[in-house]
Amino acid sequence: MPELKEMSTTASSADAEKAAGASPEAVGVIPMNKHVDGNDPDEALKLVTGEVVVLTPEDEKRLLRKIDRHLMPLLCIVYGLNYLDKTTLSYASIMGIKSDLNLKGQDYSWIASVFYFGYLFWEWPTNRLLQRLPLAKYSAFNVIMWGLVLCCLAAVKNFAGAMTVRFFLGAFEAAVSPGFALFTSQWYTKREQGTRVGWWFSFNGWGQIVGGCVAYGIAVGTEAHPIAIKSWQLVFLVTGFFTAFMGVLFLYLMPDSQLNARFLTQQERVMAVERIRINQQGVGNKHFKWYQCKEALTDPMIWAFVLYSVISSIPNGGMSNYFSQLIVSFGFSENQSLLLGVPGGAVQVASLLIAGHFGDRFQNRILFAAGGVLISVLGLFLILLLPDSNSGGRLAGYYLYQCVSTGFVALLSLISTNVAGWTKKTTSAAMYLIAYCVGNIIGPQVFQSTDAPRYRNANITVLVCMAVSFAILIFINIWCRRQNKAKAAIRATPGYTKVDGQEFLDLTDRENPEFIYSL
Repeated sequence: MPELKEMSTTASSADAEKAAGASPEAVGVIPMNKHVDGNDPDEALKLVTGEVVVLTPEDEKRLLRKIDRHLMPLLCIVYGLNYLDKTTLSYASIMGIKSDLNLKGQDYSWIASVFYFGYLFWEWPTNRLLQRLPLAKYSAFNVIMWGLVLCCLAAVKNFAGAMTVRFFLGAFEAAVSPGFALFTSQWYTKREQGTRVGWWFSFNGWGQIVGGCVAYGIAVGTEAHPIAIKSWQLVFLVTGFFTAFMGVLFLYLMPDSQLNARFLTQQERVMAVERIRINQQGVGNKHFKWYQCKEALTDPMIWAFVLYSVISSIPNGGMSNYFSQLIVSFGFSENQSLLLGVPGGAVQVASLLIAGHFGDRFQNRILFAAGGVLISVLGLFLILLLPDSNSGGRLAGYYLYQCVSTGFVALLSLISTNVAGWTKKTTSAAMYLIAYCVGNIIGPQVFQSTDAPRYRNANITVLVCMAVSFAILIFINIWCRRQNKAKAAIRATPGYTKVDGQEFLDLTDRENPEFIYSL
């Protein structure tokens, strides 16, 4: 291990106070000297130490294309299945599961919500395991298990059985979003991450497109040619077994990091690590660090992420489980609602790809995410204010609402980009997704059976949540700008010296003056 140079932070902090108008601690910048530990660096440091790497633009483009070609198809397809498998319950709700399980009152809402109790119960432990265990292998295990658990939903006979299976389904799916955020952080630069997160998260929309078509085909096919099991049972079996199959492929093909990527040569592995040096984050550290956990729990930016997650997930929890019934309430038949949900998925795909691309291109993901949230607010106004007779207009409002995911995805990508230190990153991801669970638990309860079929009160609640979410995005943008100014003041002071290998020392974003927050 090369000897590390110390950085003078005492003088820097004093001068930064004068330059920024406030002490670094007051704006969240923490002195880093006490946490510089050359004996516990990021895993990547041992790969790049002693290497002289010259990475030309042509080499980097070629390498990026190779990485995309091998990683993105797996991440995209599996994440699409993640959404499809959650929303199979919505399709089943109009295919007979309510009557077959003798569900009454709010029973269906509780079956929808209990998924997130499982998610909530296992989110923190699974984030710790994502850090501690080989990332790809642990992720693949969860994909296989959630596929097999989904198949078990075809065998349930009553409310209690459905509640039990949905709980475990949530527990196994808890690893997906934080794990995929870690993959993105490992392999891509800050300017690439927003687009890549948009790519794999947009497959939620593809999941809705494919799911609607598959459910419609099964519903119509089993009506014309009855089989031994119900149509909703077949939906669970088809999607569950395919998910488990994709989990096996994920286990075989997905590398844990650049260090064991079989599709790269040894020189390309070094280049793949070198190109993400600019992130100031490295590729992983398996040791839990309490100071980083504490920093995550006291960081205003992380709590803004958490607040956004819980508030924006209330609409998601309701809409993802009730959208088929909502479309029926517009005046369409049950089978028609299966197909009419498909364009909503297409809108989600387009909005995420557009927001991700332009957010990275203009280096302001939050701005474009906020635009998507405003479009969703417009859609909710159409649903609420148009008369019942205007079925097409209210359906168009539902489609516009599908732009809502831009905000959640932007902040998920910013956990990859703006949170450094691997314990802090996994802790922050756990907090974000625990809040996501809480919101999704509340969401289905907002859709009260007494408000059916129009669910006016639920739609008003969703509208208020999205307005508050927009305000939180603006706050996060302002906070990150302020942090960047404080860090620039520290770097500009006389006597400031950067530590050798600082990018791979597993420092947090707040203690590393070289770290720049993306907007």
